[in-house]
Amino acid sequence: MVLARLGFEMRVIGTPPMRGLVVSNHLSYLDILFYGAAYPCVFVAKAEVRRWPMLGTLAALGGTVFIDRSSAASAAKAAARVQELLAAGVPVLVFPEGTSTDGAAVLRFYPSLFEPAVRAGAPVTAAAIGYSACGQATERDLCYYGDISFAPHLLQTLRLRGIRATLRFAPAGVVYENRKLAAALAREAVVELRDAGVGLEAD
Repeated sequence: MVLARLGFEMRVIGTPPMRGLVVSNHLSYLDILFYGAAYPCVFVAKAEVRRWPMLGTLAALGGTVFIDRSSAASAAKAAARVQELLAAGVPVLVFPEGTSTDGAAVLRFYPSLFEPAVRAGAPVTAAAIGYSACGQATERDLCYYGDISFAPHLLQTLRLRGIRATLRFAPAGVVYENRKLAAALAREAVVELRDAGVGLEAD
């Protein structure tokens, strides 16, 4: 397992859904590694992820749906593919903030990313991820956000010891008929999961 080789630890709280759309806050490129290790799912990611060393290859091999955010045609094609997967009962995970953050707050969710679930009548399940590490490193140190360069941050991260992630899943998915409502309520659910604690000390 990739996580074991890297010396990473993980704890999963709740039961990952085996169908529907899973929506999570987004802190780092590590999110894909941990969620991918937690349960079988297909990710939706920005096109540039495909070019990331190691992680891009792993994402592509896992069937990730890549979106070129500058192309309306790419977005439409990706949405159609996600709807197809959801209708077939394949679990899909997306980060509706549209970018990774420093963990201080959960950003507004983009309603368009919920449209495939609305059209497929698929349940939407909230999830949250959080990080910690040994020593003086904070969750913010592990986050990849803003203008941080990928390669230096990856090397710095790999030098840290005792990196631990906790994934917390909501107890049940919700089927929505409106994408704006879905985005707003799903974000509230993710915020509640973050507030409930996503550290290893959480029960």
